[in-house]
Amino acid sequence: MSMKFLGALLLAMFVFAIGCSKDDDPADNDFFVGTYNGTITFNDGTQTTTDEDGRVTVVKVGDTYTFDFGTGIPNITGVKFEKKDDNTYVSIGSGITGITITASTLKMLVSNSSGTWTADCTR
Repeated sequence: MSMKFLGALLLAMFVFAIGCSKDDDPADNDFFVGTYNGTITFNDGTQTTTDEDGRVTVVKVGDTYTFDFGTGIPNITGVKFEKKDDNTYVSIGSGITGITITASTLKMLVSNSSGTWTADCTR
């Protein structure tokens, strides 16, 4: 039983390692996990949280993206994108416009009833 678990764990680590390559473009994969580093902020209308050494973990499953900020900043989920040029994708949909992502950069200015998120990150 422990050999099956160990085998499954090694397979999961291999898949995760492939999904995390810095050369991977999120748009090229149905499953993508990548971390972008840089300045991130969130303002909920009463308080601003800023992390100049922030990390945003981007997870794409199918055609939907999730942005996990950590550091007490709420996540943004259920984001869809449309292609603008060869490697640039821009978010679409109500309340979540203002995100641009490529294989190497993440730029964000999202404002909705929950607050305002900004990100200026690279990978």
